[in-house]
Amino acid sequence: MCITVAVATAASVPRFREEQIAEKLGQILKDIRIPDEVTARIERSLDRTQLQQRDRLASERVRLEQRLEEMKRRMDQAYTDKLDGKIPEDFWQRKMIEWQVEEQKINVAAAGLRTSNNDRIGDAKRILELANKAYFLYLMRKPAEQGRLLRKVLLNCAIDGISIYPTHRKPFDMIFERAKREEWSGREDLNLRPPGPEPGALPG
Repeated sequence: MCITVAVATAASVPRFREEQIAEKLGQILKDIRIPDEVTARIERSLDRTQLQQRDRLASERVRLEQRLEEMKRRMDQAYTDKLDGKIPEDFWQRKMIEWQVEEQKINVAAAGLRTSNNDRIGDAKRILELANKAYFLYLMRKPAEQGRLLRKVLLNCAIDGISIYPTHRKPFDMIFERAKREEWSGREDLNLRPPGPEPGALPG
């Protein structure tokens, strides 16, 4: 299990037995836990942000729908004016191309609202949950599953004959530093980002 997350192999760390390495790696997860009162404060702030985001997206969705309806009215009216001879054919064709491009932009913007809704808030909540349950989950899982769990939290992990030196993924690096110094300050703690691929990251 340790080889899947460590720079060194078991052969290069003779002072550590496999179970000792597993215990030390588990301690890494234990050290990223966020205090319950801080977690509750962050969750309340995330919930408020989520409600604000929903309101903003709903307002933007209405605005885009109104623009789309207005665009369709213009297109219908222009077609009627062309049939009635009020505008020439070439002018109608040129305006139709402009309006169709604008209509496509509106549809793309509306689709973006649907796909991005609450993504960041959901990611932040999952990070909080993982930070506070990682150690418990680690203890309950088999070695292969422990390795997958560690890769969600660690970018890399170097081992010598004495110690283990983890490099945390973002935002677990920030959580670890705050936990180590016991510095929790409210809004700053909301600067959460989901763990993802980084240069030099361990393979999944």
